[in-house]
Amino acid sequence: MSWSTKDIPSQAGKLALITGATGGLGYETALELARAGATVVLTGRNAAKGAAALARIKAEVPSAKVSYESLDLSALANVARFAEDFATKHDRLDILVNNAGVMAPAKRQETKDGFELQWGTNYLSHFALTAQLLPLLMAVKAPRVVQLSSTAAQIGRIDFDDLDARRSYRPFRSYSQSKLAMLMFARELQKRSDANGWHLHATAAHPGWAMTDLVANGPANAEGLQGQIGKFIGTVIAPMMGQSGAQGALPQLFAVTSPDARPGGYYGPDGMMEMRGSPGDAKPPRRAVDAAAAERLWQVSEQLTGRRFPSIAKAA
Repeated sequence: MSWSTKDIPSQAGKLALITGATGGLGYETALELARAGATVVLTGRNAAKGAAALARIKAEVPSAKVSYESLDLSALANVARFAEDFATKHDRLDILVNNAGVMAPAKRQETKDGFELQWGTNYLSHFALTAQLLPLLMAVKAPRVVQLSSTAAQIGRIDFDDLDARRSYRPFRSYSQSKLAMLMFARELQKRSDANGWHLHATAAHPGWAMTDLVANGPANAEGLQGQIGKFIGTVIAPMMGQSGAQGALPQLFAVTSPDARPGGYYGPDGMMEMRGSPGDAKPPRRAVDAAAAERLWQVSEQLTGRRFPSIAKAA
């Protein structure tokens, strides 16, 4: 399909929350939602970057209704405090975009809770955040929740015996696991919403190969050969095969705004190998549609985060 930001319907009156919105895909998503009239809350770890992002949006959209809140996803306690504070300021939430992520640090790192950094930050914290914000999402008629996945999910697998990569850490293996988990989370969230009457519109999206600072902050920062390869990918390969951050944000913008986005859908670029192009249906990997694995992942996630989604009898 040929879909662009010009096709975004008015978002006036809606409240949107975007994680990791001070740069890259999150920033582009926040900008376009603000341009469409939504009230947008940007989150990030760096207040200075948050202030700069707000200033950039205001410069481009003077009427924008935007604010910044600090949220460090590397600790579940931070997520809990943020969700509690957010609920004191807002009585509803129309749009949740779980966008923030860490990509392939060369050496294994841990969150404050002892999880492998990518597993904990990219996936578990977003699982916990969504669970805690569910009452606010259920307060509106048709809330949308988007999980950011990646083409890396195609090679991902959920290693239930070593989720935190303690036995063996490989940067991209852990990254692809976290992004596969995000896709499985989106699908299972919609399934459980349908069963429990949460009336969510849950989807996943991936940006293809978007030229953001994710590579520069991850693989390109490594020492030695790995860092050289990361720099080569970011400076030579990506410009040839990839697309801008603004273009890469279109699939999640489509998922969160388009009347044509289906609950439980998965969206990405429609070009060759889903690397670039206009938003279209993305092909989920075989492991993402494994119902038994998705059920197990949900149960494990509730145990690890200590957060459970409510079971509500579906209205007759």
